[in-house]
Amino acid sequence: MNSPHTSPTSPPPSESPAHWGAVYAMALCSFVLVASEFLPVSLLSPMAASLDLTEGQAGQTIAASGLFAVIASLSLGRLTRSLQRQHVLLALTALLVIASVLVSLAPSYAVLMTGRAFLGLALGGFWSMSAAVSIRLVPDADVPKALAIINGGNALAMTLAAPLGSLLGGWIGWRGAFWCVVPLAVMAVAWQAFALPRLQPDRKAQGGSLLDLLRHAPLTAGLVTVALLFIGQFSLFTYLRPFLEQVTGVGVSLLSTLLLVVGGSGFVGTLVVGRIVEGRLFALLAALPAVMAVVALALAQFGDMLPVTIALLAIWGFAATSAPVAWWTWLARTVPEDAEAGGGLMVAIIQVAITLGATLGGIGFDTLGAVHEFMVSALILILAAAAAIALARFQKTRAVTA
Repeated sequence: MNSPHTSPTSPPPSESPAHWGAVYAMALCSFVLVASEFLPVSLLSPMAASLDLTEGQAGQTIAASGLFAVIASLSLGRLTRSLQRQHVLLALTALLVIASVLVSLAPSYAVLMTGRAFLGLALGGFWSMSAAVSIRLVPDADVPKALAIINGGNALAMTLAAPLGSLLGGWIGWRGAFWCVVPLAVMAVAWQAFALPRLQPDRKAQGGSLLDLLRHAPLTAGLVTVALLFIGQFSLFTYLRPFLEQVTGVGVSLLSTLLLVVGGSGFVGTLVVGRIVEGRLFALLAALPAVMAVVALALAQFGDMLPVTIALLAIWGFAATSAPVAWWTWLARTVPEDAEAGGGLMVAIIQVAITLGATLGGIGFDTLGAVHEFMVSALILILAAAAAIALARFQKTRAVTA
């Protein structure tokens, strides 16, 4: 059954229908959110020139959305606990529309940052709810597939945002590039309004505080592992462009192609992992960072060889982009009754880890050089893989003794 609405003759909860239309509507929303988040990466120079800013000031638009994403992820569940969840999702997507309009029209730095703050609130709120809503949209066995579809929108945006932003910025200016987001955001609001079923607030699941949730030992151990994964990933990925320019020796046109290889293989990775994660969850949690560590070491050793580098980037994109699918599936299984609050914590941890990874990676890149910094990233990813193995043993032991 694929009806987007619950009818009076719907099956009992144990046989509730799968709302795949709502899942795909959320995938569109994730695409628009992530594309909006990363559009400034390829538009910093014209944005800075238009608003009389330095490129560093323009770059703070990305930091602003990340900061407000953390705020939303930690507070939204408690502030909206009495509201139906489909209404909250629609409000967040409507906020994305407002954010896109504000950025497109921004006459000043203050208005630009306000728009980016609104985007951060929408971004953090949406991702903190994604696992909890997925659990309620499809049967338990299909939750990994639903999460893979939603994360597929993320992967597609990561693939297209930078090259499309650069292309559109050249054709119609940076404001025109951001205006292109607006109709997609409106479409996401309309599709979700049609496809999302009524999702009553689960007051029982929202009763505990975040501190109570952190006392859940497997969740805390998993969040530490997630943090290691994203620190290691973004200490490398943030500086991939200068590595490719300095070590591999590629120009701007080839650089865009290589970034498309990373994004395209990542999109494939989300689809593949979504199909196999059900029976191999803990193996994937350990294997994916281990594969990324091997790629980081191989890039450090063979990064001056273009054919090898292309192959390694394809493997990196596959593993790095599909890893969140496995981790959101783990979250849905570990705290199914607190998936929304747990999702808020995970989004906050990921955003902080991305910032920390980029900061530490920048220090390492400047002091150690590109090759040695990638080796440090590999070490962090090895720690993430080891932590995932320890987490698997810990949770299996608790399950046996429970």
